Amino acid sequence: MVKILTVDDSRAIRAIVSKQVLELGYVVDEAENGEQGLIKLEGDSYDLVVLDVTMPVMDGPEMLKRMRDKGDKTPVLMLTSEAKRSIIADCMKAGIDDYIAKPFKGEELGAKIRKALKLGDAPGAAHAVAPAMAPAMTPEAPQNGAKQFVDVLVIDDMENVQKKLRTMLPPHLTVHGCVSAQSALNFCRERVYRVVLLDSDIPDVNSVALLGQLKLLQPHAAILSLTLRSAVDATEEAQDLGYADVLYKPFDKNALEDFLLKYFDNQELLNADDNLLKVGPFAGSEDRLDRYYQRLGSLVPDALEKLAAACFDAVILDISQLPLRPDHTPRLVVNVEKQAKKIGLALRLVGNQDSAAMMKSFTETVAIPFYVNVSEAKAA
Repeated sequence: MVKILTVDDSRAIRAIVSKQVLELGYVVDEAENGEQGLIKLEGDSYDLVVLDVTMPVMDGPEMLKRMRDKGDKTPVLMLTSEAKRSIIADCMKAGIDDYIAKPFKGEELGAKIRKALKLGDAPGAAHAVAPAMAPAMTPEAPQNGAKQFVDVLVIDDMENVQKKLRTMLPPHLTVHGCVSAQSALNFCRERVYRVVLLDSDIPDVNSVALLGQLKLLQPHAAILSLTLRSAVDATEEAQDLGYADVLYKPFDKNALEDFLLKYFDNQELLNADDNLLKVGPFAGSEDRLDRYYQRLGSLVPDALEKLAAACFDAVILDISQLPLRPDHTPRLVVNVEKQAKKIGLALRLVGNQDSAAMMKSFTETVAIPFYVNVSEAKAA
């Protein structure tokens, strides 16, 4: 009988995981932190560990490290509300089998569990081959069987495209490139990419068919079409074909800035942990403040939908790092409350004394419950 250990400090998340495991017909065991998880592993054997990233006493990455140091090769599915590349990348290197972002739907978790247990057809697993060597920016081979995490994969038959993009992206982003469909598929079988840029016109390659294969191999990646500026209605056509977006060639500085904001900076702008939404700080010049609030506002609806899907009845919005601007902050909070109320979620605010004073000074926000810390908000 398959036995699964769920390690999470959130009782609600453990309950969701346990419910899904039992519905799959498996046995489930629970632990509240990494220390308890290691004790469980010493006393019993499990087929899979569903492990949270952020926990008191001992967090997920530390538990994972100690497991692997002891030679414990039990498959690990990481639950994360941490969208920072470094955390996911380090966990990949340490040997997790997959990860899923919180909040999540039960059927999504079920599919991940089956995949980790190799009970379903993991896309591309039966056809994995050694990665081909690309003419430029050849990736390093994965170590210890763990999949390497990479930010961007560029698939274009013109080698200069990947070289040019590398010079225009921030140094901390990792970029791989290849010039053929076969090498692209080989790379995607061996690595995990956040964004894939696919040339819409590669000689002797059916880009639409290749797109379908890439989606199977990289289900979490955003796949964008690399298209010439002369193309007519390129964005609409690309989205109809299944691309997430379009990036035009030759590259434009402003377009790349938008690309970075959408697919990278946003990852730390609004972080979710159970029913807590934590707003990331504003960084930049004053002329970019409007854009900061616009991006933040665009992320809220999807985050609220996920909370509702996970059956939370309230959302806690931590605005302690939100810049206090009377022409922006109250308007954002009011919009969040309206959207939350529309889907059946009550809004609770968390912040410092300055943000509390601002909320009390506006008629539209004075009645919204406000707390000085997350613990009090959760206990309300």
